[in-house]
Amino acid sequence: MEFRQTGIDGLIEIYPKIFQDERGYFFESYQKEAFADNGIPFDFVQDNQSYSTAGVLRGLHFQNEPYAQGKLVRVIKGKVLDVVVDLRKHSPTFGHHEKFILTDKEQNMVFVPEGFAHGFLALEESIFAYKCTNVYSRESEGGIIWNDPELNIDWGIENPNVSPKDLQLPTLKTWLNLVLA
Repeated sequence: MEFRQTGIDGLIEIYPKIFQDERGYFFESYQKEAFADNGIPFDFVQDNQSYSTAGVLRGLHFQNEPYAQGKLVRVIKGKVLDVVVDLRKHSPTFGHHEKFILTDKEQNMVFVPEGFAHGFLALEESIFAYKCTNVYSRESEGGIIWNDPELNIDWGIENPNVSPKDLQLPTLKTWLNLVLA
């Protein structure tokens, strides 16, 4: 596996070694020792999977303490634009985001540490999977609106299919005011 550091500390893109022939392919999507050796020494306790049609945008989501989650995200089928926003208040990259194209062809993955908001746009019909370092808690869920003008994320789409719940998420500024109140 190849582990690529990004411009945001702790955010890592991973490319597995794919063994392919006329029968198909094989690759390791997770190997605890290799991940630990490359700065991801976490235990994953929950796996999630979602299906989205093209144009569906999910996020930007996160879990608050005590249920904050790190996530290892990847596409099983299809292609997505994956977006991660640094919400760690004392980080020099607070409010910055990184974007990745995750595909079933490259099988690339992203490790998203605790303290980040995460979302994705299905660029085609997609099955999305993620391993989590903590269990989900409805009381601890949070989010930032996908089109926050301060974040200025170019999703490459004007009118994505967004859930009513995600359309009610606050801006980063509003979220900060709630957290600091």
